Amino acid sequence: MNKYIDLRSDTVTKPTPEMRQMMIEAQVGDDVYGEDPTVNLLQNRVAQMFGKEAALFVPSGVMGNQICIKTHTNPGDEIITDVDAHIFVYENAAPAVLSGVSVKTLNNQNGVITSEQIRDAIRPKAYYLPITRLICLENTHGRSGGTIFPIEEIRNIHNLAKETGIKMHLDGARLWNASVASGISFKEYAKYFDSILVCLSKGLGAPIGSLILGDFEFIERARVYRKMFGGGMRQVGILAAAGIYAIENNIQRLKEDHLKAKLIAENLQDLKTFDINLKNVQTNMVIFKIVKNISQKEVLEKLKDNGILLTPEYHNSIRAVTHLDVTFEDIENTIRIFKKIFN
Repeated sequence: MNKYIDLRSDTVTKPTPEMRQMMIEAQVGDDVYGEDPTVNLLQNRVAQMFGKEAALFVPSGVMGNQICIKTHTNPGDEIITDVDAHIFVYENAAPAVLSGVSVKTLNNQNGVITSEQIRDAIRPKAYYLPITRLICLENTHGRSGGTIFPIEEIRNIHNLAKETGIKMHLDGARLWNASVASGISFKEYAKYFDSILVCLSKGLGAPIGSLILGDFEFIERARVYRKMFGGGMRQVGILAAAGIYAIENNIQRLKEDHLKAKLIAENLQDLKTFDINLKNVQTNMVIFKIVKNISQKEVLEKLKDNGILLTPEYHNSIRAVTHLDVTFEDIENTIRIFKKIFN
């Protein structure tokens, strides 16, 4: 087939003609000198949206997360996160390589770790132990299927962090989704964290780019590491313009993506080949756990042969991610094809 229904990730979205036009017309300057007016506008707009003092435009979510870890820590420190966190699973051991820190991982329940777990994981003060320096949470949680981290538990962890003098970082690559789905404002989420990463290149549809947010002093130090990691770009307002278009036009429409995922899950929950946890379908992802005697590879190949692209997940599962380039007609066809080839 020439055209696939691409549900591998929301990173596959392509800029719309309107976004491309905004990119063409963008005013630019040298961002390494802080002189790109479009980048500066994007950074100021997003910082205000989240109630933070400053923001910094970076090429990718991975770079943004790693800049924040580097800025918060010293070599030999330890960070705490969950065992399925993106920064631990999908970022090439970067905390160890780039920041020289160890990672203490905690088991999660649908992407959630608790303040009690974290309290038990904080290192006692001893010269032969690493210092627990940073707590990293993820919202929404990718490996759990786009689940939303409960705000009550975020507050509990924040209180623990304040009590113990530990910083908090949020991998909020899809925090836009969490806010739209939960009704909790960006500012409410943001006030509990010392640094935040948000991505423009997933559900918001920009071709590239993320931002990190924090106070002025943090962002100035982060700028040094952005340069060190190779993220200092020049006339990058062309890309920042896509981000401005994204935040102006594509945030509230995330509700459509959430509805698409819900339609997939509800219509396919009775297939005997898979187990779908409907409680975890909270945003734009559906995890299909394979429960019949068929391999993950075979499932993906059958779907591809019928025009649908999905990705493998752990524990013999596959994942579908809805986004703005997938129409409701595509969703109907996906449901029909699943029912045709699986039971």
